[in-house]
Amino acid sequence: MDPEPPEPSTVVVSVSRQPPSAQCGPAAQGASAGGASGTMSQDTEVDMKEVELNELEPEKQPMNAASGSAVSAVMAGGTEKNGLVKIKVAEDETEAGTAKFTGLSKDELLKVAGSPGWVRTRWALLLLFWVGWIGMLAGAVVIIVRAPRCRELPEQSWWHKGALYRIGDLQAFQGQDAGDLAGLKERLHYLSTLKVKGFVLGPIHKNQKDDVDGTNLEEIDPAFGSKEDLDTLLQSAKKKGLRVLLDLTPNYRGQNSWFLPNQSDTVATKMRDALQFWLQAGVAGFQIRDVESLAGAPLHLAEWYNITKNFSEDRLLIAGTESSSLDEILTLLGGSRDLLLTSSYLSASGFTGKRTEELVTQYLNATDNRWCSWSLSQAGLLASAVPAHLLRLYHLLLFTLPGTPVFSFGDEIGLRAAALPGQPAKAPVMLWDGWSSTNTSGPASSNMTVQGQSEDPDSLLALFRRLSDLRGKERALLHGDFHVLSSGPDHFSYLRQWDQNKRFLVVLNFGDAAQAARLRAPGLPAGVSLPAGADLLLSTHPGQKEGAPVELERLTLQPHEGLLLHFPYVA
Repeated sequence: MDPEPPEPSTVVVSVSRQPPSAQCGPAAQGASAGGASGTMSQDTEVDMKEVELNELEPEKQPMNAASGSAVSAVMAGGTEKNGLVKIKVAEDETEAGTAKFTGLSKDELLKVAGSPGWVRTRWALLLLFWVGWIGMLAGAVVIIVRAPRCRELPEQSWWHKGALYRIGDLQAFQGQDAGDLAGLKERLHYLSTLKVKGFVLGPIHKNQKDDVDGTNLEEIDPAFGSKEDLDTLLQSAKKKGLRVLLDLTPNYRGQNSWFLPNQSDTVATKMRDALQFWLQAGVAGFQIRDVESLAGAPLHLAEWYNITKNFSEDRLLIAGTESSSLDEILTLLGGSRDLLLTSSYLSASGFTGKRTEELVTQYLNATDNRWCSWSLSQAGLLASAVPAHLLRLYHLLLFTLPGTPVFSFGDEIGLRAAALPGQPAKAPVMLWDGWSSTNTSGPASSNMTVQGQSEDPDSLLALFRRLSDLRGKERALLHGDFHVLSSGPDHFSYLRQWDQNKRFLVVLNFGDAAQAARLRAPGLPAGVSLPAGADLLLSTHPGQKEGAPVELERLTLQPHEGLLLHFPYVA
């Protein structure tokens, strides 16, 4: 009996898919021919594929069957099959041991997405989104409703926003070799650096002394220039943001500014015509001085006020009086809401803190907190009305009271009447530099001139410019509420505040000795209080560090010192 043929053998061979360049050479060929002993490295992932190979029976193999070339020849000759060989073929050298994930198909994704678990998850996320969005919306509404409402800003005209500047004598203001409207145009830049909102010019109309018929309120005196010169000045001033007002005091060269009482009707007619004429010419308003000498002054002022306002609400009328009586001032003001009146009212303070506080409080209460103006005279210099040691303090006072501060030319440098030999008493020459006045026996000191003070950061001129700038841009100083504080015996202290803006605290020591402020705030409205500390903005005494923190309980002022402090609004 013939022996049974051997079982077909199964051989597993690992074959790596390498690029051709990696399988060249004798070593690679020998490994391929051997077949049965070749294996891949363990870190290479492979896919299994079955491949049938022809294998010769052992007894039919040639003697040199071990060589690769003989095996290849026999297999190519088509000899019979004698076994099955499984070969591992590496599909990707980067994968090892696990099958490659190709993702879910569209049908599989739809099937998973439609499962009950995912449906519940989507609904939960959608509900959470809407609950969160509605919650944030409700929170925003609550914050808006409960937040403090901003106060409505009051309507303000240009004279509410800064100081006014009086140039009563063109020749004295311009100095040597000048004194007309053309020369004044060259000084407009200087006026703009003072941050004033407008200036009062003149009188410059034709006036024959004490002669009502020889006075023409509609004609410019040739000594000052022409109507064309004034038109040019108005245009140039407008480009600088300055308004020009005319002083129409009729008999400014005579003994009585309004001639004789029996001529009041004639003067009133001339005034009505002149107001209309100059309003049409483009001036921003008028000043009329010495109104206490005008018969029937309240009625005339009311009529002239209406003429001015009927032309435009943006036009201003200023009346001036030497009276310091509050009753007389109230009579002159009448019911005119925007009529400004300059007077000697504050000069009756005796220059003490408590008396000044009383005057200011009485005036504001009597005028029912209407808009007012502040000065120490209707036309004079501040330095001639105030003691020298209080001059800086009064600048701080006038700029921080509620109303429009009104200054005369030279106030910003402390110019005094007859300050230098040879100067006229009523209108001293403006000291632009050391040689401004030809009437003096020698040059003026540099600390008395515009040029010298412009170069000194601690000068009165520097203080004027700083206060004027603050007055024009801080809401609390523009139109803020005014609250008097209790303080030391020689002090006048008050708070300026507006809505949620920065607060300003003014403390003035009129006394001759250093004193503790001892600030107290009884009677302040709800939501307004003094903090424990504030920051120093400026002092009238040079050398104080701006921005330094100040404890109000320990606040002490030097003699004749004024402080301007500020602190933020706290809800």
